Amino acid sequence: MLLLFLLVLLATGRPVQAMWNTCEGSCGLRPLTSDDERGMTRVVGGRSAEAGAWPWLVSIQDPSVSGTGHLCGGSLISVQWVLTAAHCFAESRNISTMRLLIGATQLTEPGPEAEVRLIKRLLVHQEYSSADQSNDIALLELNEPVQCSPYIQPVCVPNGTLSMAQLDTCYVAGWGATTARSQTSSDVLQEAKVHLINVQICNSSEWYGGDIHSHNLCAGYPEGGIDTCQGDSGGPLMCQENDADFFWVVGVTSWGRGCAREKRPGIYTSVQHFYEWILVQMELLPQVEASRAWSPYTTDSQRWSNHPNAPWPTLKPWSTILPTLKPWPRPPPTLKPWSTILPTLNPWPRPPPTLKPWSTILPTLKPWPRPPPTLKPLPTAFPTLKPLPTALPTHQPLPTALPTQKPSSIPTPVEETNNCPFPLKKLIEFFTKVQELLKNLPGITV
Repeated sequence: MLLLFLLVLLATGRPVQAMWNTCEGSCGLRPLTSDDERGMTRVVGGRSAEAGAWPWLVSIQDPSVSGTGHLCGGSLISVQWVLTAAHCFAESRNISTMRLLIGATQLTEPGPEAEVRLIKRLLVHQEYSSADQSNDIALLELNEPVQCSPYIQPVCVPNGTLSMAQLDTCYVAGWGATTARSQTSSDVLQEAKVHLINVQICNSSEWYGGDIHSHNLCAGYPEGGIDTCQGDSGGPLMCQENDADFFWVVGVTSWGRGCAREKRPGIYTSVQHFYEWILVQMELLPQVEASRAWSPYTTDSQRWSNHPNAPWPTLKPWSTILPTLKPWPRPPPTLKPWSTILPTLNPWPRPPPTLKPWSTILPTLKPWPRPPPTLKPLPTAFPTLKPLPTALPTHQPLPTALPTQKPSSIPTPVEETNNCPFPLKKLIEFFTKVQELLKNLPGITV
């Protein structure tokens, strides 16, 4: 019986393809590629991507463009819609002659698994400005839905719940120029691993000097060397959900100064920022509901109640994210234990102990019991000094007459000379008397 069942499967000839005949229930998956095998390749000057590596990549082709006709890239976000950049259609183009190549890796040899579609509608953002590349986003509606296969898969579109800061694994891919000065697009799909860079850093004076809008993303490397280039416009900036196997299209390749220059990384339109606009254009969300679509307490079933048959598989992965947005059924436990805290707010039952012992301090303020010994009064009057003697004692009067001198033993001269005005004898007598007087005075020795 089992053998018969296997023969029936072999007779059908398409057991694998039957698994992928619908995109419902999946997005952002790469059936033919293992992430462990992916290296850090470059869009500019790098290596070709493997077949089926990025099954949502779309080549938008215009017959007026030489070569393969490749004009811009795009991302398949549902079986009938492609997300791209508005500036790809800034020039007047006849969209009726353009075509979309989906599921191909090499443009000149797309292979039997690739599909071609025409453009039914082009929807450019109503506020797109070519002067500063603001609101650079557009949608293309296919003339008929694609058939999903391992080579054709839609990518997931992020809503407001996706945390961009936690996305570490990001890639860019496209058929753009492989060198900065090349004017020719690549025949084989190129890929590159890039890092998200803080927009404030990209907007600094040494980088882009404030030219980046709030709805832009910045990705690449500060030192340059790896970047998107001409012809990659409209293609996706893709980031893998942490600990998951699917990818989000977080950005649309928009612009940059040169290719792979230092401090000039690629600038991308944030898909998350234009999520509601995308829903409205795809008629999955009426205009009147756009303003209230993202209440944090709205569930998936409430958002899509008016569109129960909306075939957008990119809405599926959110079932594991949205429950975290439901209102709390009860206050968080950290708000309960007020009973153990509030008693500390009651008035004090008694004054703090430090306010009591004033009695031991105040006695030190009493007046002194007696004056300090050093403050005794001075005596009433100072003792008067004894009067000085009225007159100083007089010296004893000198003798009125000199005492008579004893006869001198000096012999008198025999003769007197009259040549001297005083006689020698009288001089001798005078000196003799002086000598005698001196002897009689006390304290004088002759």
